[in-house]
Amino acid sequence: MKKGIIRYLLPAFVLSFTLSTSSQAAPASKPQTPDLEKAEVFGDIDMTTGKQTTVIVELKEKSLAEAKELGKAQTKSKLKSERSKVKKKALKTIKHGKINREYEQVFSGFSMKLPANEIPKLLSDQDVKAVYPNVTYHTDQLKDKDITLSKDAVSPQMDDSAPYIGANDAWKLGYTGKGVKVAIIDTGVEYKHPDLKKNFGQYKGYDFVDNDYDPEETPSGDPRGASTDHGTHVAGTVAANGTIKGVAPDATLLAYRVLGPGGSGTTENVIAGIERAVQDGADVMNLSLGNSVNNPDWATSTALDWAMSEGVTAVTSNGNSGPNNWTVGSPGASREAISVGATQLPLNEYAVSFGSYSSAKVMGYNKEDDIKALNKKETELIEAGIGEQKDFEGKDLKGKVAVVKRGSIAFVDKADNAKKAGAIGMVVYNNAPGEIEANVPGMSVPTVKLSSEDGEKLVSQLKAGGTKATFHLSVAKSLTEQMADFSSRGPVMDTWMIKPDVSAPGVNIVSTIPTHDPADPYGYGSKQGTSMASPHVAGAAAVIKQAKPKWSPEQIKAALMNTAETLTDADGDVYPHNAQGAGSIRIMKAIKADSLVAPGSYSYGTFMKDKGNETKKETFTIENQSSIRKSYQLEYSFNGTGITVSGTDRVVIPAHQTGKVNAKVKVNAKKVKAGTYEGTVTVREGGKTVAKVPTLLIVKEPDYPRVTSIDVQDGTTQGTYQIETYLPAGAEELAFLVYDSNLDFVGQAGIYKKQDKGYQYFDWNGKVNGDTALPAGEYYMLAYAANKGKSSQVLTEKPFIIE
Repeated sequence: MKKGIIRYLLPAFVLSFTLSTSSQAAPASKPQTPDLEKAEVFGDIDMTTGKQTTVIVELKEKSLAEAKELGKAQTKSKLKSERSKVKKKALKTIKHGKINREYEQVFSGFSMKLPANEIPKLLSDQDVKAVYPNVTYHTDQLKDKDITLSKDAVSPQMDDSAPYIGANDAWKLGYTGKGVKVAIIDTGVEYKHPDLKKNFGQYKGYDFVDNDYDPEETPSGDPRGASTDHGTHVAGTVAANGTIKGVAPDATLLAYRVLGPGGSGTTENVIAGIERAVQDGADVMNLSLGNSVNNPDWATSTALDWAMSEGVTAVTSNGNSGPNNWTVGSPGASREAISVGATQLPLNEYAVSFGSYSSAKVMGYNKEDDIKALNKKETELIEAGIGEQKDFEGKDLKGKVAVVKRGSIAFVDKADNAKKAGAIGMVVYNNAPGEIEANVPGMSVPTVKLSSEDGEKLVSQLKAGGTKATFHLSVAKSLTEQMADFSSRGPVMDTWMIKPDVSAPGVNIVSTIPTHDPADPYGYGSKQGTSMASPHVAGAAAVIKQAKPKWSPEQIKAALMNTAETLTDADGDVYPHNAQGAGSIRIMKAIKADSLVAPGSYSYGTFMKDKGNETKKETFTIENQSSIRKSYQLEYSFNGTGITVSGTDRVVIPAHQTGKVNAKVKVNAKKVKAGTYEGTVTVREGGKTVAKVPTLLIVKEPDYPRVTSIDVQDGTTQGTYQIETYLPAGAEELAFLVYDSNLDFVGQAGIYKKQDKGYQYFDWNGKVNGDTALPAGEYYMLAYAANKGKSSQVLTEKPFIIE
């Protein structure tokens, strides 16, 4: 709702703001407001207060992995000595400082708790390379709540996703992940689950939340927060071996609990988990977690890059902030790790009609037997308020259809509550004029959506005694594998890399969960998100590693990308590179690949010239894994007028050798409009396509969002507030506007110029237009940022309170 409102409210403001930052900036505004004071920051840190905070300190001394990659000698004792020197100096000069965790394998440094205003003392140390914020990471699942399944409803055939990507065919050849260690860096794992206990040895991993060797999920009743089940679901997708079979059912699992109660954790624990997984000899690691920061050099992304160099195939979720571009978060923005987008398996899209309700449409649902059972059946309808659990109390829904109103809770939660009450279907109608645009996947019962007008008419008829209806359902379109709308997209800021790298099933994935019920502790549930897609790829990597034990992480990544299936949308159009990456993984094709092209995707970056031609070149390698000499033919394409691409058109590579090819792109500034353009390097051998390598370039200033988030929190003293906003590349102009609970413009909180990139903090006195105090109530704040001729705006997700 709010996104649409922003779209309609802003044009006049945006036009005036780009012309001036004075009184024209917004209705009824005054010249720049001096009460908005910018706090001095480094990254996501406000260094103007004495508030205790935790930071990640990176040293100039190279980590073991980085030194090894550079061919330089490095030892643990030398690293320890260098850390000790910096720690000793820091603890001597910084008041109330405390060292938490120390790193040496894939990251050189330590985490430290200290007053924020003491951080400049760290930055002045000549041995310190950088200081990172200790940001919060969350599980990358689409919703917090499972669709919990009874045991008799689960069968090995119920989960279609592993067979779909070819796991069953690999098992027939004996490739089940046996002998391969997979690290699950997550919320912990219920390793006693019958479907998982065979995958764990005596050593289970480590718990970085409670600092012990028992990395189980957060149980119910933990005073620190909600119970978890996410890591167990992820582990089951990778390697369950019981009622449910994961992608690599014979893989050995290691669990590292870095996300605690409620499924959240921090940078210092995530890096520690990555370090320990490398030290424990993991072959593959899965991180189904992330934050919203689109940055390739976030501390966790850097740690994953070096983990790859240490021989560990690192796989991470791409995020659930799609479908817009630039929504990939860290660590999905990693340069080297395999970032994974989420897909929906093929399904039939249904049309529905009942009564005189012309707006009726079917929500996302893929269990056709349930839809067929509802088709042409006269069914009783029961009104159930807004679909909260309490709305079903005392009502007989068994074998009936619930009618609920949109609002308060998610669509999927309404459906869950209806199913638990015994309903076989649900009708949900809008709470605002018009139809419901969303087509949410993962509903637990067949769901029909109505406009508010049709919904109100239906409820009136129910109250008048008309309680029955017949639903007529028919297949409107058969869809191939589709990208999930929620799946985050690239490019990555600064590197302009294509992300995700590949995609995999991530909607309605059935896997193992703990029930947190002592009487029946082990269960199964359906979840969705890129969290569910990533372990499909981690499991595939384990299967491939068994089949090709000498392959490096880079070779495994190339095989998965080169052989991925290109996906098309409902209209038959190929999805953009930044939606699907190289495509959806296919395990058997990856195993059988005897030619590997790297990198598996490439960005030529930005072309900024105003006149003439600008040329850039990239070298790709082709590795001939076969026992015979091969001749490769290459074709190059880009989708923009004025872009010329050329390169090596043929190369012959002897058996077991690697060759190089060059690809050159020339952009004519006069003929090409500003924008992002996609290309493909197609590699063929013997008439067969070996790989389609996605490529990308950006002409003129990229269209990344100039501001991506805003939050308003209480300040240090009563009646004051702190505004936090994230600017991906800084801003020449930044403004904060206040709206009331109805999203009517109230006034200007302040305007500021020349802001640095990253998180920025501002103190606000709660007044608008310079000196006008706001009456008590709920408000929204909008951040508007302009930089390099482009602008963006974002509204607070939730209202803040003025008391």
